[in-house]
Amino acid sequence: MASARNGSDASAGPLDRFDASTDAAAVVSANGVVVGWTRGAEELLGCPAREVVGGSAARLLAMRGDPARVAGIAERCRGGMGWSGLIPVRHRDGSSIDVDLRVSASFGVGSDECFLISARERKQQWTVSQSVLEGFQTRSPVGMAVMDLDLRYVWLNDTLERFGGVPREQRLGRRLSDLFPGLQADTIEGLMRKVLVTGVPVTDYEYAGWSWADPHRQHAYSTSFFPLLDADNSVTGVGYMVSDVTERWNARQLLSLVNEAGTRIGRTLDVMQTAQELADFAVPHFADFVIVDLLEPVLSTEGHGAWLTDAGPASATPVLRRAGMSSVREGCPEAVARIGERADFLPPPHDADLLINGEPILIQVLAPSEDLWVAEQSERAAKIREFGLHSLICVPMRARNTALGLTTFVRSLNTISFQPDDVLLAQDLVARAALCVDNARRYTREHTAAVTLQRSLLPHALTGGTALEVASSYLPADPTDGVGGDWFDVIPLSGARVALVVGDVVGHGITAAATMGRLRTAVQTLADMELPPDELLAHLDDLVLRLSEEKTDDEAANRSSTAFLGATCLYAVYDPVTRRCTMARAGHPPPVVVAPDGHISFPELPAGPPLGLGGMAFEATEIEIAENSLLGLYTDGLIEGVDHDMELGMSRLGDVLAQPDSDLSDLCTSAVRQLVPVPQPDDIALLLTRTHALGPDHVVSWDVPMDPAAVAEVRARATRQVEAWGLGELAMTTELIVSELVTNAIRYAEPPIHLRLLRDARLTCEVADGSSTAPRLRHARSTDEGGRGLFLVAQLTHRWGARYTAGGKIIWADQEIP
Repeated sequence: MASARNGSDASAGPLDRFDASTDAAAVVSANGVVVGWTRGAEELLGCPAREVVGGSAARLLAMRGDPARVAGIAERCRGGMGWSGLIPVRHRDGSSIDVDLRVSASFGVGSDECFLISARERKQQWTVSQSVLEGFQTRSPVGMAVMDLDLRYVWLNDTLERFGGVPREQRLGRRLSDLFPGLQADTIEGLMRKVLVTGVPVTDYEYAGWSWADPHRQHAYSTSFFPLLDADNSVTGVGYMVSDVTERWNARQLLSLVNEAGTRIGRTLDVMQTAQELADFAVPHFADFVIVDLLEPVLSTEGHGAWLTDAGPASATPVLRRAGMSSVREGCPEAVARIGERADFLPPPHDADLLINGEPILIQVLAPSEDLWVAEQSERAAKIREFGLHSLICVPMRARNTALGLTTFVRSLNTISFQPDDVLLAQDLVARAALCVDNARRYTREHTAAVTLQRSLLPHALTGGTALEVASSYLPADPTDGVGGDWFDVIPLSGARVALVVGDVVGHGITAAATMGRLRTAVQTLADMELPPDELLAHLDDLVLRLSEEKTDDEAANRSSTAFLGATCLYAVYDPVTRRCTMARAGHPPPVVVAPDGHISFPELPAGPPLGLGGMAFEATEIEIAENSLLGLYTDGLIEGVDHDMELGMSRLGDVLAQPDSDLSDLCTSAVRQLVPVPQPDDIALLLTRTHALGPDHVVSWDVPMDPAAVAEVRARATRQVEAWGLGELAMTTELIVSELVTNAIRYAEPPIHLRLLRDARLTCEVADGSSTAPRLRHARSTDEGGRGLFLVAQLTHRWGARYTAGGKIIWADQEIP
């Protein structure tokens, strides 16, 4: 350290050592005479310039002269290189001072060659006292050790001795693997050898293990290894430092466990599966045996499905059922109840209030011999003794103010009892699972309600009369995607005709199912009005627009709710007399037709816009279908497939339906199974029909002159035809119906007039005329001479009505065949 005699500032900072402005400097000629002397030099040696300048520089050195060395330095400096080194110099008081001396390259001053010499006192380094070294030995919070080249202990401090629990005298001269078998000794010694070979330190290597100081509890350590070198830089051993980072390690492990729980619990919308996922996840990470017991209403799809925690205890005793369990022992032999069985486990002395208002229970040491366990849980107490269950945490499962059940964590093979910090982790795991269970419970209830609603709205029995043989198949979407809005229907019409409809509502859930029901009802009503397909779709489009504009109170309050957007639909009417089918579609895939010879076709129908867009027209197309052809209507879920290629899907559908001599119901079922082998995100509907024709033996028709006298002749012909068909019981009523309808047509309508009788599932009488005036049923007064014709027809027939054609209208009446 600088002495006061040279004026150095003891408080000078570390930057001063790089400041050359305070260096002592002198200019020396080539013959060793001092020709310049600075104030810094005067302060360093205590010699004023008048005593030094002009004298020999050699007398300032506190060492014997070495002419050869001086000559070598001068030669180097003349070459422009300069020189530096440690030289002792003499102070004016006779003492010696070690200085860092620097000699510059030579330069000329007039005719003389000179050298600039600068010096700085070599500061005395701070030395470590014995007390400081003893602090490393006894008071350092970090364990330290020195290992020799064979990785044997040479020195260690008290902290490391305390960490390991092995006395110092037993460690010295022995290796880590000899003292702590199984403590990753091979890995740690491998790191030490790497340091010995490469000389590169290894820092902050963390590992978990045990020690003799605490053999029954896992600790975590952070270690660093570095090489030890001697004076000639040869490696003489390895030093290492170790810190106990158990708390940090556990916190990180718990955080990782919680994060992992978020990805492994609640992957499905199934209550039982979610409960089992919780149990499987916690074993063996956290516990040796886990049971998840849920309230019976939670597992039910009816009613509210749980207890509300803010409603107070229920009057009835709750029933818990085992929903999930897992154990480190195969088969869960510790369990008293199996999956699905009544569990009713509440640790004594707690009652049902624990589920609603209770806090988690920590029992660090289970005592099955206590009176309460023996009295209330005797069978479980026996299991506790048999399998060594020694510590327990019970956490009530609650979500959204709803009590759901109870989760119990137990340790047996893990000898460490649960600690208060473990309760926090258990709470977090159960809270995550409870939210997933509640979501699954709510979804299950809604999905069940939607499926029930949907199935109640779909037709329970389909009939196409003698015109069509009908089969259908409906496959709900994957439950995780919700119930869709697919529907289909077969609607008998007048004149032995049959209407076929298939549709698909946008969206999933109860809203889609309910909308589907409204549209199906609307189609039935519009079909009963005998509207042609294009007009029916236009009316249906108007209905969808109105539905889209409707807002419930809840939807109005929630701006994020999405209104009903639209639907697709295909509507077709098949006439077995003419074998012609009139079709129109609204954004729906075209039907498939398989002719009797196996030829597959998809009629080219104008696509039409989906329902709900408004302002766009629909077009109808009429095609002729050979008898015994296969006509299929379907929703897009059937043909999308995994590749989402609609054209390829339609081709696959045609190939599947082209199987010869197949039963229609079997063909319908197998087609869906082949085309959709796995659950799909959309509902699937397939409606198959095989067409039949009404031949001449089932249909007769006559032209009727515009002459009232012709009524008698037409009436007689109709009566004879009915008797010829073996329907003599209907001859009289047929005679009255024909008389009234033909008479009205002659009186009030325009030519041409035709009468047609059809014998199908019912006996139908049709009178066509060239007028578009609608008939009107009215109740005649007692004084009226007429006005009772249609009223009489309505009383005598099963149904009657009117439909409009391009040339006028048809009045028809059906009679039930005995």
